[in-house]
Amino acid sequence: MSLRPFFLAVPTAIVAAASLAWLTSATAFDGGLDGAQVAQANPPAAPAQPPAAGGPEKARERPPFSPQKMCVEHLARRIGNRAYLKARLDLKPEQMNAWNAFEKAADEASVKEKAYCASLPAEIKPPSNFADRFSLQADRMKARAATLEAVKPSLLALYAALTPEQKELLDRPTMGGRGMHRRG
Repeated sequence: MSLRPFFLAVPTAIVAAASLAWLTSATAFDGGLDGAQVAQANPPAAPAQPPAAGGPEKARERPPFSPQKMCVEHLARRIGNRAYLKARLDLKPEQMNAWNAFEKAADEASVKEKAYCASLPAEIKPPSNFADRFSLQADRMKARAATLEAVKPSLLALYAALTPEQKELLDRPTMGGRGMHRRG
């Protein structure tokens, strides 16, 4: 067993302990280095909360939910992800026909989905009942499935035209079925 690490560790520990002791609020001092003061800061005060106007029930009330706004946000994100994907794929001239066919199908599907989004309620005030939420989710899934079916042939043709390196970008799993690689 070598004593060398021991002789290095002990002075390092002493210096670290002395530094910590000097920095603690227990060793705060007045004066010293050109009149500088070192002291422990007071914790920030908790922000004052305005009283609830209608009692405890009002304090728990959530803002209205907008299915229309959420749908438009998801659609915009998918359109942006297509542009990102195009840039990341760095398509060759011979691949552009396949990309253009996919993009055309995706744009046509996006127009239909935008119309679907516009048909959704602008806001739903909670609490909505289970049946309403279930129906809304089922309708949303049907619209999304229609979009996927519309772009599927052109997307598979594009995938077939990609190089192995480009396919690798699309083959990566996405987090929870969502993420940058969302297509459509």
